[in-house]
Amino acid sequence: MNFFGMARKNALRKPLRTALLIICVTVAFLIYGLTASFVNGSQGGASGASENILGVMSAAGRTQPLPISYINRIKAEPDVLAVGYMTRLRGFATVEKNIIPVSAFDPRQLMDVNGKELGLTSQLMERFSENRGKVLVGRALAEAQGWKIGQRITVTSFDVQKQDGSRDWPFDIAGIFEGENASTDTYFVIAQYDYVNAMRSRHKDTVDAFVVRPQQHVAAGELAARIDQQFANSAAPTRTQSEKQFLEAFLRQYADIGLIVNLVVGAAFITLLMIIVNTMVFAVRERNFEIGVLKTLGFSDFRIMILILGETLFIFAVGGGIGLAGAMAFAAFSSPALGLVLSMELFFNAMIMIIALGIATGALPARNALKTPAVTALRAR
Repeated sequence: MNFFGMARKNALRKPLRTALLIICVTVAFLIYGLTASFVNGSQGGASGASENILGVMSAAGRTQPLPISYINRIKAEPDVLAVGYMTRLRGFATVEKNIIPVSAFDPRQLMDVNGKELGLTSQLMERFSENRGKVLVGRALAEAQGWKIGQRITVTSFDVQKQDGSRDWPFDIAGIFEGENASTDTYFVIAQYDYVNAMRSRHKDTVDAFVVRPQQHVAAGELAARIDQQFANSAAPTRTQSEKQFLEAFLRQYADIGLIVNLVVGAAFITLLMIIVNTMVFAVRERNFEIGVLKTLGFSDFRIMILILGETLFIFAVGGGIGLAGAMAFAAFSSPALGLVLSMELFFNAMIMIIALGIATGALPARNALKTPAVTALRAR
């Protein structure tokens, strides 16, 4: 029997035990895949766009508006390629739990600043600009709500009241935007700023944020510092962040998602490590006589060590592969509203973890096997 045949025989010596260990690994990597993909999606992925596009908001908090006139001073900055403004209208459709995020932009500015990332086309923008009451709906939100092009929807705002006292905002869906890639957030509505600004009863001619696209090869962090410096001594100082920083800060208002995910995944893998190390120590101890025979036949310590490590790596490779495949299938068929995004970085990290955990769990039983003298091992019969 060759070396690989022996490794296979050892792994399948007790099929039930091996199957249970593989299930443990599968569950751990399924948890890792789902939680990591949720973090990817909730933070806008790791695309360059989320790092480069800047959001200029009030330093007093995201609920405090800024004068629309600030746009002229931001445009005057030589390293700014394009700038637009937006205001938020957070509300619900039908029931209060059905939250509908609405962002109102100037259509001309929107195409220059975010058009590429949101997957906006000239045809979409043409239909969108036909009437001030028209909106564009993201693919994820449209699928979650079952909305179609041409449908009239009503969003009831939580805090933005119209001049007639109503908080109901009717819109007509002009089109559905897809987003540049899977990591692009499309769970929101794009409305027209002029419509919202003309109809609302308070905060006219103010915005919630300015969206800035820097010139190519310009450090976004340096530009952000210069913009904030312009308004440092004004009545409404600003805080400028990248899109990714903004999303992370927004999530931290409720909880540190990254820390929670790391704690959950860490606990799962530590528990897994203890279970498999303990099981493999007993499994190798059962084979003391066979290990003694191998040593007597001239097997080197290195080959015996590789034989044991090969078994643990096999368990982690099969279980980890099934777990990641399950996470991929869940992300593919789940609601887009969940925002699960599986990236290549996630798979690369998972491969490193599979190898590291496979070696770590096999290290102690391999060490015990190597330290046991051949004579002592042969007496184990």
